[in-house]
Parts: sequence; C-alpha cells; structure tokens
Amino acid sequence: MIGRIVRKLGPGFWPLSIRVPVVVALLMMGVSALIGNRVLAGLEETQERHLQQLASAYLDGLSASLIPPVLRDDVWEVFDTLDRAKQRYRALNVKWAAVTNGGANVIAASDPARFPSLQKLPDAIAANFSPVSEVTLDEERESAHLSRALLYQEREIGRIYAEADIGALLHERAGVLRTLLLTNGVLTLFLALAGYLAVRRMLNPVSLLSSHLDQAAQGAIGPIPEPIVARQGREYQRLFKRYNGLVRAVSEREALAADLAEEERLASLGRLASGMAHEINNPLGGMFNALDALRRHGERETVRQTSVSLLERGLSGIRDLVRSTLATYRGARGSRDLARADLDDLRLLLGPELKRRSLTLSWDNRFDESLQLPAGPVRDVALNLLLNACEASPEGAAVTFRAELRDACLVLHVADEGPGLPPDIRDYLIQAQADATPVNRRAGLGLWIVKRLCAEIGAELVLPQTERGSEMRVMIPGRVEALRDVA
Repeated sequence: MIGRIVRKLGPGFWPLSIRVPVVVALLMMGVSALIGNRVLAGLEETQERHLQQLASAYLDGLSASLIPPVLRDDVWEVFDTLDRAKQRYRALNVKWAAVTNGGANVIAASDPARFPSLQKLPDAIAANFSPVSEVTLDEERESAHLSRALLYQEREIGRIYAEADIGALLHERAGVLRTLLLTNGVLTLFLALAGYLAVRRMLNPVSLLSSHLDQAAQGAIGPIPEPIVARQGREYQRLFKRYNGLVRAVSEREALAADLAEEERLASLGRLASGMAHEINNPLGGMFNALDALRRHGERETVRQTSVSLLERGLSGIRDLVRSTLATYRGARGSRDLARADLDDLRLLLGPELKRRSLTLSWDNRFDESLQLPAGPVRDVALNLLLNACEASPEGAAVTFRAELRDACLVLHVADEGPGLPPDIRDYLIQAQADATPVNRRAGLGLWIVKRLCAEIGAELVLPQTERGSEMRVMIPGRVEALRDVA
C-alpha cells in the first residue's frame, strides 16, 4: 500500500507543468556546477601562480642579500636582512622567516624567541617544507611554506625557511564560491518559476481540449467556440478546428444513424402490420361466415354452437395478436420482470413474416422461471434477432429459436440458414463500442439496436463459427425470482 502511494508520488505521475520546470532547474544546477567548478579551478590556478611568482621574488631577493652574512655567520646582518625583506614584501604576508647554516643550525630568524640562534630548526617545523619544491601549500592551516638553498660556488652554505599566511586567498576563494552558489540558486529558481508559468500558459489549450474530450466521453459532445479558437496560436488553431470538424462529423453521423434506425424500425413495423392485417383478416372471414350461418340457420342448435365456437376462436386469436403487439411496441421497459409468456408472444408476431417468406420456425422455450430482467429490452433483443434471421434466410429455410436458463443466466439462441454474417458486421458486433453505428451498411441497424440493448441490460453477445448460416447467442445475467410455470 505504502509502495503504491510512493510510486504515485513519483515524477512519472507529476503534471507536465511541474516536470518541465524541474528538468530546467536540474539542468541549470548541472550547468551551474560545471561553470562554478571551472571558475573556482581558474581562480585557484591564478592565485597559486601569483603566489609562486611573489614567493620566487621574495626568495631571490633574500638569496642575493644573505650569502655574504651567512658566510661570516653574521647574526645581526642576517636578522636585519630578514626584517627589511618582510617590510618590502608585505603582500606575501610572511609570518616568520629563518636562515640556517651548513650545519642546519639557525643563524637568525625574524622570531628569535621561537627560533633561537645556533639551534637546530625543530623537526615538526622542518617536516612542513618539501625538499623538491620551494613553495608548499597547507590550506588546512591557511599557510604557505617557502624554502630555498643558499649556494656559494655550487656549494650549499645554508637554507632559507619562511611561512606565509594565505588566509586572504582562501577567504577570497570561499567568497567567490558563495557568490556563485547564491547567484546560480536565484537564477535557477527564477528560471524554474518562469518555466512553470510558461508551460502552464502553453498547456491551457491542451486543458481546454481535454475538458471537451471528457464531456464527449460522458455523451455531451460539443465544439469549441470560435472566439476561443481565434485567440490560439497557429498550431492550436489547426488542432481545435480539426476537433470541431470531428465533432460535426460525429453529430452528423449520430443524426444519420438515428434517422436510419427510425426508418428501419418503421419498415419493420410496416412489415409486421401488413402481416398482422393478413392474420386478422383470416379469422374475420371465418367470423363473418359464422354470422351468416347464424342469420340463416340460427334456429338450429348445432349451427349455433358451431358458429359461437368459431367466433370465440377468432376473437381469441385477434385478442392474442393485438395483446402481443401492444406488449412489444407500447410496453414500458423495465416496468416488470421477464416471464415465459413474454417470449412466447413473439411467435404470433413472427407468424406473418414466416408465411410471407415460406419459412419454418423451430421454437424451443425452456424458460419456465421469472427473472429479474426488464421484459421490454429482452423481448426487443429476441424480436430483432429473429427478424434479422428471417431477413437473411432464403425461402423455405428454417429459423431456430431456443431460450434456456444456465446458472440463473438467460441464454437466447437464434440461428438461420442464410449466407452468414459479413466480416465487417461480425467484427463490429465483437469489437465495436455499443454507441458506434455501422451506418455504411443499413442492414446492420437491427444488429446495432441489439448491441445497444445488450449493453443496456449487461448482456454478452456470442457469435460461434458455423459452417452454414449464422448463429447468435445472448447471455443475459439475471436473478431467478421464483420457480413457477407461467405458460
């Protein structure tokens, strides 16, 4: 749990308006570190070069002045020379200086109390001087140690030792470092803030487009107003205009799909109405014959009974047909649970279509329970599948319908002996979204209605591969309310 929270707080989940300024700040820090390192390296090199030059000049002057008094072991003249050199080279800031003879004993020093004459230089002090370099830096003690051999006729007659204070140089270097850090920090913060504001401004059109896409995902698709489009740059203007064109195309497509679906519904209703008129006309003819028989031979008991029985059967048939039609086209969806009779009524509606196309219907309704499913959508799904099967079947073919329960799941099975589903319609039914409309094929509107209804009631549409015709199964999850015979 904590790991997921930490990952969600990681840079990968930061908005772009934060990530870009952070990247800019990191780059600036890297550049500042590189530039600061080069500046400090250059300053250090310059300081050391100047110190070397000043130390060489100091030692050169002392060497030329000290050889005669060192040869005579003249303590006072050596001391006077060291004192005058300290005053002349104040920029070097010499702390102390000492001169030794060939026996490594101190002849004289600028600090006699610390380095008495005719005594050896302390080993702890002598260890600070390098035998191969005239200048040795000790930044920890903020000191520079200077030494040079005194040569007379290629013979070492003594050595000069001196310690200079380099604290001012180190403080100057630290001040430059602080200035660089402060300047680069302020500049980095300023550029990061400027980058954040600039990216936020540049992403405003993207946020606007994202909000319109979210509205479109919720069904409220609408174009971006033209005044807003006109205020954008050339790139975003082109993007917004293409989005508005897409919105218009989608709106036109939906309107066209709705019109075609309405035409398809009316055409199906017209075919059913024509068949119903034929179905009603047949019993009406028999009923008129019964009335004529009553009129002529009504005094005879057998004629009366036969005629009344014929009238009852005719009126019952008309009543059942009208009731089934009203349940399909006027019943409120979801107003009641699905029962067996809701599916059995569809046989009456299909009767005219089956007769018109000389088709046979294999009907197997094994659904004997009441399910908590909306009767209207389920009837519409079954009716549309059966009408499509009739439309696809050649004359004299058979249409199969089977309804059964599998683990409280209603399974509707419809099969025909037609040429089978076209590949694009099959792909649409399997992969497309429920609100997509195959308007390029008007024959697919009935299946489009089926797919939308299946999405509405949470059903799954299965299309098994068959060698002949087509087969469709609708798996509708429901809950058995009560086990009872409703036939």
